[in-house]
Amino acid sequence: MKIATDCVVTLDYTLIDEDGEILDSSEGDEPLVYLHGHGDIVPGLERALNGHQTGDRVEVDVSPEDGYGEWDEDLVDVVGKEDFDDPSELEIGAQFEVDTDEGVRIATVIEMEGNDITVDLNHPLAGMDLHFDVTVRDVRAATAEELEHGHVHGPHGHAHD
Repeated sequence: MKIATDCVVTLDYTLIDEDGEILDSSEGDEPLVYLHGHGDIVPGLERALNGHQTGDRVEVDVSPEDGYGEWDEDLVDVVGKEDFDDPSELEIGAQFEVDTDEGVRIATVIEMEGNDITVDLNHPLAGMDLHFDVTVRDVRAATAEELEHGHVHGPHGHAHD
């Protein structure tokens, strides 16, 4: 079966940044399982996987616009320490989830001065050219329930960002 919209795809993957550093890998961990054609993975990788099948190895370079987007200055904000449940846990590099108009985003603390906490709501990989090295482990048709819910169900069933 070839990868197409509404297939459940299982991948082993390694994600490498523009400096050759490994950012993420499924090696020694569970493979990535996602519903193809539903925006569960970055657009550039999803497009590159169209038509591939079990056993194929795919290497693709993904630009920011086809990956996690360009870095956006407007997504950097200064908030007060009092806005946090537990300010004692705040430190440079700390990350937490924030509900926004565009859905849940990961916020990263990038600066702390007095009661002012500067947070960056850009995806941690925004603005980066990324290299994906993936091996297709399995391709199957999605179940009716998976299609209705728009994501994979089962032992590894959760969409990854």
